[in-house]
Amino acid sequence: MKRYTEYLWFNTSKKRALVHITDKIQEIVEKSGIKEGFCLVSAMHITAGIIVNDNESGLHQDIWEWLEKLAPAGNYKHHWTGETNGDAHLKRILTHHQVILPVTNGKLDLGPWEEIFYAEYDGQRRKRVVVKVIGE
Repeated sequence: MKRYTEYLWFNTSKKRALVHITDKIQEIVEKSGIKEGFCLVSAMHITAGIIVNDNESGLHQDIWEWLEKLAPAGNYKHHWTGETNGDAHLKRILTHHQVILPVTNGKLDLGPWEEIFYAEYDGQRRKRVVVKVIGE
């Protein structure tokens, strides 16, 4: 079984952002040379996540509004540590930190509207994502 690992780095200009990364992940899959297997995409920070969904601006607004309803900015016990990002930790739990995607014939095997996004909930600092492709 072959494996290939690459890291992506992000430093968003805003505190919250959705960064479209489908094309970059496909490039990594192609670079791996793996034709059949899986691709793991995992945010390596506790206030960021990975989302697979439609690349549609209205939906993106809906996602942000939904996350804000479920984990609003506010005063959290986590803030007693001196941090002010308690809501970002909760938003990450709601959207998950990683996805596993199928690779077929050397390509991501996504549904017709599926796109991959890096979701930043507490940005303006450098963070990374690991991409690991495993297969034959």
